[in-house]
Amino acid sequence: MPASDPLANSLVTIFGGSGFVGTHMAQALLERGARVRIASRNPEKAFKLKPLANLGQIQFARCNILNAKSVHACLHDSDAVINLVGSFEGDQVELMGNAAGRIAEAAADAGVSALVHVSAIGADAEGATDYSVGKGTGEELVLAAFPKATILRPSVVFGEDDSFINMFAGLMQMLPALPVFGPDAEMQLVHVDDVAEAAVVALADTGKHGGKTYELGGPEVLTMLEIHQRIASAQRRKRGFIEMPDFASATFAALPLTPMSTDQWTMLKAGNVVGPKASGFKQLGIEPKPRGLFLDDWMVQYREKGRFNETAA
Repeated sequence: MPASDPLANSLVTIFGGSGFVGTHMAQALLERGARVRIASRNPEKAFKLKPLANLGQIQFARCNILNAKSVHACLHDSDAVINLVGSFEGDQVELMGNAAGRIAEAAADAGVSALVHVSAIGADAEGATDYSVGKGTGEELVLAAFPKATILRPSVVFGEDDSFINMFAGLMQMLPALPVFGPDAEMQLVHVDDVAEAAVVALADTGKHGGKTYELGGPEVLTMLEIHQRIASAQRRKRGFIEMPDFASATFAALPLTPMSTDQWTMLKAGNVVGPKASGFKQLGIEPKPRGLFLDDWMVQYREKGRFNETAA
């Protein structure tokens, strides 16, 4: 870490910091010498970060983002803020829209110098799903309260401990054939550490990145069918894939107790790739990592004989 690192000794509060992306962002900040406060409904989920921090470098705060007093308390003495809160359940406009605006207002009132708001590709206050409306509303309210905020719009985020790649990997381990919903839908999966680095870069140079929006996607655009095929190949397994027609996928998503909601199906069908004119990793000075760089190693645990399996099962 350079002695002149602008993040050294600064206190960065991460709302929603106990989740998959949040813990990776915390690690990136700790490596830069920042002090980190994890603000979450369940901060104990991030206790695994303790061994990575020096004495006094990390704090944990229980926070209810729907409560203004709770948000203000978590911002005490903060130099910078990252808002990561997202959900496919509950009142998404309240959680990702109005609450994001309140966090930005509180940050401005507290004199915070930098704010990174993590949204999503497809965010649109007039969108077709509650999720896109919530994310779009959040962007608008954040920028209204904190005009120099940096908006990050990642595609689907992947990593060794994600719930996306691992969900399909687990199914392929058990089943000889799988349905593929939206087989032609295009995805631009982005590595979690690249998203974390984007947030850190934005916080470190608000003069350059403040008030701007960046869409974050990996170096490859793959269809859902191609993603399934690559996971199976990394497992050394031969699997059959049933390409589901749209009407069947929509019907499945509309049923109760299924793992995919109608909103999720709508977003899947639309795809998730960086816009052709959007600023992204290039403007942040980051070279995104391809999924293939990691997939073979990650899939060892799903192979029939682990590291001893060199042939397809």
